[in-house]
Amino acid sequence: MSKIRALLSWPILVTSLASCGGQSGGQPSLMPPIGEGIPRSMSFARTYLGRAELPTPIDHIVIIFQENRTPDYLFQGVPGADIAKTAKDSHGQVVALHEVSLAAGYDLFHGHSSFVQDYDGGKMDGFDKGLPPRFYFRPFGYAPRSEVKPYYDMATQYVFGDQMFQSNQGPSFPAHLYIISGTAGDASIRPYKVAANPHDRLTGESTKGGCDAVSTAFVDTVNPRNGSAGPAPFPCFNRRVLSDLLDEKGISWRYYQNQPGPGTWHAFDAIRHVRFGPDYENVVFLSTRILKDIKQQRLAGLSWVIPSGSWSDHAGPASTKRGPSWVAAIVNAVGESRYWKTTAIFVTWDDWGGWYDHVKPPILNHDELGFRVPLLVISPYARHGYVSKVRHEFGSILAFAEETFGIPKGSLKSTDGRADDLMDAFDFTKPPRVFKRIPAPKFDPGSNLDLDAEDP
Repeated sequence: MSKIRALLSWPILVTSLASCGGQSGGQPSLMPPIGEGIPRSMSFARTYLGRAELPTPIDHIVIIFQENRTPDYLFQGVPGADIAKTAKDSHGQVVALHEVSLAAGYDLFHGHSSFVQDYDGGKMDGFDKGLPPRFYFRPFGYAPRSEVKPYYDMATQYVFGDQMFQSNQGPSFPAHLYIISGTAGDASIRPYKVAANPHDRLTGESTKGGCDAVSTAFVDTVNPRNGSAGPAPFPCFNRRVLSDLLDEKGISWRYYQNQPGPGTWHAFDAIRHVRFGPDYENVVFLSTRILKDIKQQRLAGLSWVIPSGSWSDHAGPASTKRGPSWVAAIVNAVGESRYWKTTAIFVTWDDWGGWYDHVKPPILNHDELGFRVPLLVISPYARHGYVSKVRHEFGSILAFAEETFGIPKGSLKSTDGRADDLMDAFDFTKPPRVFKRIPAPKFDPGSNLDLDAEDP
């Protein structure tokens, strides 16, 4: 069937749109959401259905959020990348980085106070402070190439950003809020922002965050202007998030997490109007459902993919080597599907995890920006073997999504406004390249353990 005939077979849809004026007045759109209906790469369809021409052939964005590693740890040897082989310790000594397995079995502190200590006023020499002598070398590690070869192949075949910084100076809970909204907090705690993972007032122990958290849960906050401690609110907030903007444009979205309910990594559970509204149907578990959705041609316009702890790259007693295989499984699934020619995949890590990195972050205030984290950009339009030297942050991915789907950049009025839009990573003047499968061990989800609680 021709494109025009396919479009003309939708008379009821077009009549309905003309009569209700799209989504104005809060009426739900009858258009199939981008990502599940007619491909936007068909320019006639874009005009015919009342959508303005948009700047790229990208119809689908996949954001894969891994855990707790730095460029110096994961990406040794990438040509042209700013990667160190040595570190400076708290005694002013030069220390050679050494191989440390993804499954080494220990974690490192990476809360806001740990950021302040590691950063040490810009000297970048506090990573070993406070560690017992027998653990002195722990932060100064890098992954064996054999364990992270899929990441290396993605970096050298596509785009590696070596100036990507986490937006916040702290751990996972606020970082995951940043990747959906560009900030951590809302008007109820302004100007303070969430700076830590949730804790329980009764026990003092770490607990899960979100609107479904235990009633005694709280999070510490910080004033970005002067670094002073703020209130300790319940970890449930209510601000505008990227999914709200997608809804208004008729863009389908899904958020894949590995378990239901609250969690350190379950950002939409911490957004009140999503958690208790109809949009919560777009929060999908298990995380592996994305592989099924790709196979069944149900990939949404925008997908956030949050792993299980056991394939997250998160360090700790239960850490494994499955993270690179997990990411490769998603990339290969997209690459070998009909979605490849219209997709951009972004892989980044939510925080530095306490691991050494030598690049001084461009501090903006007492909460932003944080340490470097790796960034991979994978797409048929991504530059080949390109190392991006442009400063990126989590808001850069949000800005790219906004512009891709015809949303004015900065519409969240947060880091999406100040951040770049990642366009340096792409060349849309060239035809889409043929996908080359990323070699990786077969992904094994294992026991699907929920290991998303971090050390405080």
